[in-house]
Amino acid sequence: MRSKSLLLIAVDFLIMFAGLGIIMLGQYPKVDYSPIPWALGAAVLGIAVQLFLIKGRFNDDIWIFPMVLFFSSVGIIMLARLKPILCVPQLRWLIIGMLVMVLVLYFSRQLKNMMQYQYILGICTLVVLCLSLLFGVEIGGSKNWLVLGPFSVQPSEFGKILLVLFLAAFLSDHKDMLKEARKKFLFLDLPPLRFIAPLLVIWGIAILMFVVQRDLGSALLFFCMAVFMTYMGTGSKSYVFIAMCFICLGAVVSYTFFSHVQVRFNIWLDPWQDAVGQAYQVVQSLFAFAAGGVWGTGFTHGHPGLIPEVHTDFIFSAIGEEFGLLGCTVIMMVYVLLFYRGIMVALNCKKELHTLVAAGFSIALFTQAFIIIAGVTKFLPLTGITLPFISYGGSSMVSGFIMIGLLLALSKKERVNGA
Repeated sequence: MRSKSLLLIAVDFLIMFAGLGIIMLGQYPKVDYSPIPWALGAAVLGIAVQLFLIKGRFNDDIWIFPMVLFFSSVGIIMLARLKPILCVPQLRWLIIGMLVMVLVLYFSRQLKNMMQYQYILGICTLVVLCLSLLFGVEIGGSKNWLVLGPFSVQPSEFGKILLVLFLAAFLSDHKDMLKEARKKFLFLDLPPLRFIAPLLVIWGIAILMFVVQRDLGSALLFFCMAVFMTYMGTGSKSYVFIAMCFICLGAVVSYTFFSHVQVRFNIWLDPWQDAVGQAYQVVQSLFAFAAGGVWGTGFTHGHPGLIPEVHTDFIFSAIGEEFGLLGCTVIMMVYVLLFYRGIMVALNCKKELHTLVAAGFSIALFTQAFIIIAGVTKFLPLTGITLPFISYGGSSMVSGFIMIGLLLALSKKERVNGA
């Protein structure tokens, strides 16, 4: 196991250094060597973290951490290609993310105990989400940022962690009441309102994020997480039906009264009506996929710079242009494999609380990847969230590593200690 996991880590960083090397050859004779020291530091730290996972017996599943580093390596070389000025900052965030993951693993026992305090987690979730609702600053069309001096933070990235922990604690503690204390309404089996009030609050906040912050991506992500986890915790299709009615009603009202919602929806239906205006990004994204074809134009041989914000929302379009359908398929299959391994960790947990937490994090990462990939390919309306571990963003990188750390911690606690 040790040799296999270290080999996978080595392959990840080989991808990173090979990509950086190709870019530097293209820059000759004016070569920017500034990413190399940071890349070497990230590689050394990645190997050290893997050894820490092995020594601490967190590495029962040898795939999870190497898959995350694979995404990070792809993101680094794409940023070096698309926005060279952001390559070093992203490498710094990668290093910070790995260090934060180690801290999460080191204090995993204390964090595990925190999962028992559902109402504190619920209050913290509301506070974090309301921070951006009340004090958010608009960047890139979405009012979901907090500006703290030289730093910009997305509270929603950390709010999704708290949301998973709260929903897991709430659903595991109130499972019997949510399943048994029901009233019949038409073909639905419903519990008393006080039992589902927290879920209604979460759904309501998701709609507020959509309307007030113009943040369709985070709203859809939070809503999907809440619905999936509620169904896992209760097994009731009635909750899913209610949730779908709730979001459909909110969408209709939002479309009727808010112009920015109408713009997003109309672009999704027919971007060609305003191909050089508000739909420009979506149209250029579709052109990028068409130019890439099956095999791609080749790394550094495409023109993804024509897409605005290509380093964040549309980085998958750049991958599609230069690596083609084959490269996109590899990325998507690795996300599927990461989701599968996360679900396997959840199924091996002995306590329902831990099962819901592990499954919730797996769903959060997979759903986030699905939403943004669907958005840039026009399968869904365009959303403003990052592709996990690949798109540029410190908040996204650190929150992702926190979730991976908790996932690995749950694996160790359940399998080794039998907690």
